[in-house]
Amino acid sequence: MTTSHEASLHKLSRQGQLPVHIRWMIRRDMPEVLAIEEQCFEFPWYEDDFIRCLRQRNCIGMVAEASERVVGFMIYELHKNRLHILNFAVHEAFRRRGIGGQMSRKLISKLSHERRSRILLEIRETNLPGQLFFRTLGFRAVSVLRDFYEDTTEDAYLMQYRHSAAAAALAEQERPRRMAG
Repeated sequence: MTTSHEASLHKLSRQGQLPVHIRWMIRRDMPEVLAIEEQCFEFPWYEDDFIRCLRQRNCIGMVAEASERVVGFMIYELHKNRLHILNFAVHEAFRRRGIGGQMSRKLISKLSHERRSRILLEIRETNLPGQLFFRTLGFRAVSVLRDFYEDTTEDAYLMQYRHSAAAAALAEQERPRRMAG
């Protein structure tokens, strides 16, 4: 028996590109974020991990929402010269619908030559879909981090996105258009 929440998610997940509303993560989002986290990762973060991270002054959470349902999230840190993605996931029923790209472009739009000019993230060597996704957005692997994870002996790739004139043009496209007059 499915709940009305599951039924509405299923209905949403069957269509093509899905425009989403991207906003700051709030406490009320935590149950949906945790469900996505558990579904997506073999070694998921626990609620305490999210709370500990988000209580730090430089840590920010954003969610992608469709029909008042959280369908993806991103946790990132602000540093002096860069942004660092710590956790990022899209509900498996909504993958390949442009949601991850919309969240990533929102983050990319925050870059500038004057301040934060790059985004970094670590990704498991076995997470080929994730590596390919970030590569299509312009991220490049810059180093291998040996035995990076506490839960396995798996290596990670350090991937980086650098701000450029092309990125600035992309960011400009993402900004809402103002009406003249």
